[in-house]
Amino acid sequence: MSETPLSPAVPVSDADLLARTVTAVRAAGSALRERFGDVVPHRTREELMRALAANDDTALDILRPRLTDLRPDAGWVEDELDGGALPAGEWWVVDPAEGNVNHLHALPEWAVTATLVRENRPVLTAVHLPLTGETYTALAGAGAHVDGRPLHVSRTADLVLGIVATSQARPDEDEKVVQRVGSSITAMLFDALVVRTSVPASLHLLNVAAGRIDAFWQFAGARADLLPGALLVTEAGGRISDAEGRPWTPRSESFLAAAPGIHAGAVATLSR
Repeated sequence: MSETPLSPAVPVSDADLLARTVTAVRAAGSALRERFGDVVPHRTREELMRALAANDDTALDILRPRLTDLRPDAGWVEDELDGGALPAGEWWVVDPAEGNVNHLHALPEWAVTATLVRENRPVLTAVHLPLTGETYTALAGAGAHVDGRPLHVSRTADLVLGIVATSQARPDEDEKVVQRVGSSITAMLFDALVVRTSVPASLHLLNVAAGRIDAFWQFAGARADLLPGALLVTEAGGRISDAEGRPWTPRSESFLAAAPGIHAGAVATLSR
């Protein structure tokens, strides 16, 4: 059942919208948790895609009506793999099962995310981890939190001491992107302390915001896997750019989120 719609005659704060968004992602996460357990068998790409879609539909059946009630005039991004800028106005950017392939393989790294984007800027986000029960939130100008506790990026000031991470943006990536990913991992293996590589991106970005790892980068990418973490990291005191240090937008071909003390070093490594 969806929540009672907000009256259009009554001004609604973004903080109230975030609280209701949290309720929605937790409800969707509960439904996905009930589907989690054994590895879901699949012998063909078609069978895999059907299993992924079933998880997405389970969560969307809960998220779509609830979030539409909150902002009836907001657009809805249908494909979580879409990239690029959005048209003017408000948009819900949702990944109903971030790390869906992990869910199907009985791996714990998956989440439910919902981000409200206004004029191409994320203004609030909620990321729920059903297996731990944690919910990460960020509100533009009001900080980032996990279950109400403030998040802060690390104070690491030298890349050589840094734990860094990257992720595969999508399957069947362009060959040039794949080559760039490989060379960037090699460069970071020389310059950083430890390099982690896994999906999904959002979970790495939670760790950057929480100060557990020091930087995350990715080439290509979609709005749904980068916008939640971009807001979380920014509100936790981190720096966001593309891999060359230029301002990041959804149109950018690369993404970097880092603690301020190692951002320049990470840019230097990724720009080689």
